[in-house]
Amino acid sequence: MPRILRILNRLIIGGPSLNATYLSKYMAPEYETMLVIGGKDEHEQDAMHLAENLGIEPVVVSSMKRDINIAQDRKAYNDIKKIIQEFKPDIVHTHAAKSGAIGRLAASACKVPVIVHTFHGHVFHSYFGKTKTNAFIQIERYLARKSSGIIAISDTQKQELSGIYKICPEDKIKVIPLGLDLDKFQQNKEAKRAAFRNQYSITEGEIAIGIVGRIVPVKNHSLFVAAIARLLTLTGHKLRFLIIGDGDMRAQTEQELTAAHIDYAYFPEQARAAQAICTSWLTEMDVVFSGLDIVALTSHNEGTPVSLIEAQAAGKPIVSTQVGGVADAVLHQQTGIIVPTNDVNAFCQGLLQLVTNEEQRIEFGIAGEHFVKERFSYERLVRDMSGYYEGLLNSSLKCNSL
Repeated sequence: MPRILRILNRLIIGGPSLNATYLSKYMAPEYETMLVIGGKDEHEQDAMHLAENLGIEPVVVSSMKRDINIAQDRKAYNDIKKIIQEFKPDIVHTHAAKSGAIGRLAASACKVPVIVHTFHGHVFHSYFGKTKTNAFIQIERYLARKSSGIIAISDTQKQELSGIYKICPEDKIKVIPLGLDLDKFQQNKEAKRAAFRNQYSITEGEIAIGIVGRIVPVKNHSLFVAAIARLLTLTGHKLRFLIIGDGDMRAQTEQELTAAHIDYAYFPEQARAAQAICTSWLTEMDVVFSGLDIVALTSHNEGTPVSLIEAQAAGKPIVSTQVGGVADAVLHQQTGIIVPTNDVNAFCQGLLQLVTNEEQRIEFGIAGEHFVKERFSYERLVRDMSGYYEGLLNSSLKCNSL
């Protein structure tokens, strides 16, 4: 039985954590997996429950964190080398940037037969200045040369990695979309909807528009606030706005809502039916999406947004900026509306189109359920990954026999 050492820099709410835990669980018994994780930042929402619910006990390397720290990163590198030497994996598979760097360097030093990295997103625009971004691009090119294979989670991302940023040749990149457990989003939807809307005092006559994710610069909540402020001047429909998540930019978002004269409350501290509320972190996303009517994403940069896949699985229409793998996860004018990045008017018009057309919301929702069930199931993910691993292991054996 081949052994996989799967390395994820931090187990927090989001696509990389779901991807890593599902693969760790469901690739057994064909593959034996050890999951290694790093430490999260204080403002990030812990997702250890994902591992616990699947019966996985990750090995924690607490020195491996998101920010660059030479002393801590060196310790994480040595700790992971020790784990590799003891576990003796046939494959080291890293997920996300920090673990991708430390894990691949350690795996290469230990001469692991197969080294794989998944880009769940990238930091090649909208995160840092030009000098720092170019440095990260050069580092990723170097790391790609030490990798047996690179996984992109969408066709768009593959084109960016190979064609735009020249991380590695196109034929070294395999597209394997995310795979999720989507069944729960289609079960007991009416009861879940009632529970969510009762909790936040949303009446049945109100249209609930939600945005899900970390409140950080790259998620661009400022666009969401500007768009809904304009939306309120264009329609008389009763609207409620929900920000599901938290982060170090929450204070700025709150200031922008106040400046736009939108009644706002941070629900954990002020549990009232304001027109816009921040729920902070919630984990039962099937309940959340059942309660919403429209789901928004305003990011500058994304991989494949899990929130949009899950929202469609729950039958909800989307309005999103055209970034990263969104076009591979949402069908424009079929399951949602995709608009240019940072275009307040276009985003507002997308919301207005759905707010004023209930039939289209229902039509998009039904189409979205069918689309994501076929494309983004975890069963498909496991089949794709198993075939990919098998091919890389066979290639490694052939090279060693020459």
